[in-house]
Parts: sequence; structure tokens; C-alpha cells
Amino acid sequence: MAKTSLGTLLARVGLDWFILALLAMIGLAKIWPEPGNLEGPLSLSALANYGVSLIFFFYGLRLNFDQLRAGLRNYRLHLVIHLTTFIIFPAIVLGARSLLMTPDTELLWLGIFYVAALPSTVSSSVVMVSIAGGNIPAAIFNASISSLIGVFITPLWMSFLLTSTNGQYDLGSVIGKLTLQVMVPVILGLLLNRRLGWFAEQHKTALRYFDQFTILLIVYTAFCESFTLNLFANYSALDLLWLAALLLGLFFLVFGFITLVGKLLNFSREDRITALFCGSKKSLVQGSVMANVLFPGNVAGVALLPIMMYHALQLIVASIIAQAMAHRKQEKSKTV
Repeated sequence: MAKTSLGTLLARVGLDWFILALLAMIGLAKIWPEPGNLEGPLSLSALANYGVSLIFFFYGLRLNFDQLRAGLRNYRLHLVIHLTTFIIFPAIVLGARSLLMTPDTELLWLGIFYVAALPSTVSSSVVMVSIAGGNIPAAIFNASISSLIGVFITPLWMSFLLTSTNGQYDLGSVIGKLTLQVMVPVILGLLLNRRLGWFAEQHKTALRYFDQFTILLIVYTAFCESFTLNLFANYSALDLLWLAALLLGLFFLVFGFITLVGKLLNFSREDRITALFCGSKKSLVQGSVMANVLFPGNVAGVALLPIMMYHALQLIVASIIAQAMAHRKQEKSKTV
């Protein structure tokens, strides 16, 4: 009974076993980094890469041409979501660069900008929109399209900073790797949707666990190398608290911007909710995948830290906001 109550309490504030498991992977990488540093076709990092391709194959398998076509109509909502995700987010962080970045925090700032350049998350965006009573078909459409756009836009944004940092960033090579690892499996899954889409729907819970297990592998191997090279030695607990505060501030700043734009454009309540949750979320799946391609292995763990932290914070805050919206809707329906 106590376990059930604890699980319910954690769920209400947006915490679940996966966030705790992410923290456990960081701890495991700290005390036992050797397995994550091994190389070869059957190493943990190689298995994680295979898992990534499977994640996106099954993601494509769940996509539906009819849903995508139906979602094209609400173009104003789509523009707000994607302009916020790929333009407003990075612009805010770039604007604060001179205030936030020092020689000691350059890698962490790069990680914050990486968060800003990432596409929206799929599953949790749709779940939050559903809880709050938003436009679910539009949420599915925008979250799906965001992931595909991110394969090209995120590396493009990162090219501006990584080229100036080390001068060795090859945008064409990065997009080529991501196309093979992400786009090709998605397209293959999409083409097989009519024949095998039922399999993905029938086993979506198991596939979600597979996604999460793959991310845990990516996080473990990335942090193993970072800890081995002692890259976190210069960061204190106060630095991490400051990082969390900055990421939380970024979330609320974007959330407020979308709220204002939704009112100015006279969006319906459902569309405002969809814009809020799809436009303010960032994908840990895409972040984990792209980090292995975009960043040298020795800094991938540091670069991943902000997106992991943002992932946890967005789940907690968005869950509270979504439930509050649902409660208000129920109260209004009672008074009508």
C-alpha cells in the first residue's frame, strides 16, 4: 500500500522510474565506467546505436499518412509551434550567451544551447495535451513533424557554434549520419505502416520501455567516458543548481511567449494547449541520439546533462500545469 501511494505521489509531480533510472545510470557510470568505455560491434555503445535505429523504425511504423494529411490544415498552429521550437528557443539562449558563458562553463552553455536547438518530444507532448484537454490530432502531427525537421535543423544550429569552437564540424557528414540512423528507419517504418502498423500499436507499451532502455544505455556510455576523463571536476553542486534554475527559467519564458502569441492569434482553448505543450518541450530521445554524432565522445556526457535535466523539469512542471488545466475545465463544466 505504501509503495502504491509513493508511486502515485511521484506520478503526480511528473517523476517516474525513468527519471530515477537516468540518475542511477550517472551514478553507475561514476563508480563503474569500464563497461561503457569498451569498443567493438557488440559493445554497449554499439548496441545503443542499433537500438536507436530500431526506435525510429518503430516510430515510423506508428505514423499514419492519413493523420499527417489531416494535420496539415491548421497551418497557423503549426507555424507557432515550429517557429518557437527551432527559432525562438535558440534565439533566447544565444541572446543570453554573453551573460551566461564563461571559460569554465562553456561546455554547459553549449549543452543549454543544444537543448534549445532540439525538436519537440513526441510521446510526453501528446500525453500532456491529452490530459489538459487540447487538440490531440494536432499534437500528434506537430510532435511527429518536429522530430523529422530536427534531423536537419538541429545540426545546422549546432554547426554555428561547434565550427567556431573546434573548426572541424562537418555539417554534411553529420546530417548524412543522422539520415542513415534516423530518417531511413523512419521512412522504412512509414512505408510498412499499413501492413505492420498494428504490431506497433499492439506493443506500444513494450516499445516505450525499449526506447527508454536504449536511452539509458546511451546516457551510461556517454557519462562513462566523461567521468573517465574527469570532465565534471570543475562543476560544483551550486553549478548544477544554477543550471537547473536557468533551464526552468527558459521553460517558463517560452511558455509565457506561446501563451501571449496564442491569445494574440485568438487560438481556441484546445489549440492554445497544443501550442503550449508541443512548443515548450524538448526531446531526450533525439538529444541522446544526436549527441553521439554531434559531439566528440569525451564531452558527450557534459553536453547531455542539460537535456537530461530539462527532460526531468519539463515532465514535472508540464504535468502539474496539465492537471491544473484539466481541473479548471472540469470546474467550468460543472458550473455550466
